[in-house]
Amino acid sequence: MANANELLHPVRMRILQTLLGADELTTAQLRDRLPDVASATMYRHVAALAQAGVIEVVGERPVRGTVERSYRVRQDRALVDPDTRDAMGTEDHRRAFTVFSAAVMGDFERYLSHEDAEPARENVLYRQGAVWVTDEEFASLVDEIEAAVARRTHTTPGDGRTRHLLSLVFVPDKAAGNPDEPGTDTASGPSPRPGAET
Repeated sequence: MANANELLHPVRMRILQTLLGADELTTAQLRDRLPDVASATMYRHVAALAQAGVIEVVGERPVRGTVERSYRVRQDRALVDPDTRDAMGTEDHRRAFTVFSAAVMGDFERYLSHEDAEPARENVLYRQGAVWVTDEEFASLVDEIEAAVARRTHTTPGDGRTRHLLSLVFVPDKAAGNPDEPGTDTASGPSPRPGAET
């Protein structure tokens, strides 16, 4: 696993998002898919991710006197390690979430900027739900969601498939109170709902 500084950078997050779900990509292919990222910036962040072990070289071939490398994500390294996460304070989380949110907003804006974007037809979905769970049930829920996504990360383009970016956020809803604590008025809190979506 990686530390927060290796992952929580807008350009690095976009590189990882582009590589996720792809078998392997060269730096040139990454540049084609992220044309607004300058070449020097792309090479610098690809090198940093490779040095951190978050992505790995899976192929090399000579191209016009240089060596072109193909990269893929190491799924086991593309997460912030538990020790780093445990040591993060509220300001660290605020900064990390700001970077994460900006990356998601950037992805959405880039999608909407295409003249042929059709959110309703192209399965654009943003949804929020609420559940009451213990720590053990929460860990199980996260495992279930990650497993469901992982089962689909190795599918390939074609056969009507469209690549979708999935962004997950889990936040305790302290405003809802704790029904196990004396004096907690759960009736005034928000009721669990299956989902709010657009």
